Amino acid sequence: MIIESRAYARAGLLGNPSDGYFGKTISITVKNFGAIVTLYETPELHIEESEAERSCFRNIYQLTESIRQNGYYGGRRLIKAAIKKFSEYCDAESVRLPNRNFTIRYSTSIPRQVGLAGSSAIITSTMKALMSFYEVDIPQHLLSTLIWKVEKEELGILGGLQDRVIQVYEGCVYMDFEQNFLEKEGYGHYESLDPALLPKFYLAYKTDLSKVSGKVFNNLQERFEQKDPHTLKILGELADVARQGRDAILDRNHSLLNELIDHNFDLRCKILNISEPNLELVRVARSCGASAKFSGSGGAIIGMYHDNDTLNKLVVRLRDLNAKVIKPYII
Repeated sequence: MIIESRAYARAGLLGNPSDGYFGKTISITVKNFGAIVTLYETPELHIEESEAERSCFRNIYQLTESIRQNGYYGGRRLIKAAIKKFSEYCDAESVRLPNRNFTIRYSTSIPRQVGLAGSSAIITSTMKALMSFYEVDIPQHLLSTLIWKVEKEELGILGGLQDRVIQVYEGCVYMDFEQNFLEKEGYGHYESLDPALLPKFYLAYKTDLSKVSGKVFNNLQERFEQKDPHTLKILGELADVARQGRDAILDRNHSLLNELIDHNFDLRCKILNISEPNLELVRVARSCGASAKFSGSGGAIIGMYHDNDTLNKLVVRLRDLNAKVIKPYII
């Protein structure tokens, strides 16, 4: 039996980065891109390397280009960490796993480190494959937290629960990470919203702006822990943007939703330094008549557009910045 599981890219629609600070967010899955894990039974447990992790190159230039595109660390460490955490979860829940081994491999089409949650997609699809192989059921709200712990506790990757929640639930999800409930239960309040209620979105990304979100948020974490009044105020306003966005989606108030997307980015600029190339992405998109904000930590933006003329302007103008524009498939 061959098991194949998928997890998709995600875009933070509203509220981010407040999810890591007991805030509220709305996210959508972007099914244009995904991570696929294939698993099948074998005598020994074997994790195959992907094309991006190969160690044989034609020449020094191909090696250099591979590192630029894929970095020094591939997906096998993510798979190893996911397998370890899955095993520990089963031990803690007194779930005895049968003595079966497997070979596992992955592939991904998610652009690296541009705020589309590529790492957590590999972990999520690995967890889904393991659950299917060993016939273990983990409720969605607990699975999201388990995936988050893989990154935080095993790999030291900073970030909130948002990415893992949307990749488990899929579609469009409103998340409330109220502190008392989250610290007591280990998960937040999650509400799936009907994607049919959503307006037209575009997504633009530029791979040469890639970065690791943990590095971006390090200073923000320090200011949060020090209870800096300005930081706490803005994070609270970001969370409220997501709350308003939920109501706007349910009421089909697309005009308000459009304003909230812009407002979210403007608030972000008050607590985080934004590089000029990233700012340029947002400015150009807004000059085309679209709203714009980061989908994650930088390198990709998401927003609303009104008609095909606006979309065509986005494609042309952002192409001049070496950015690709797509219409995200959510369903």
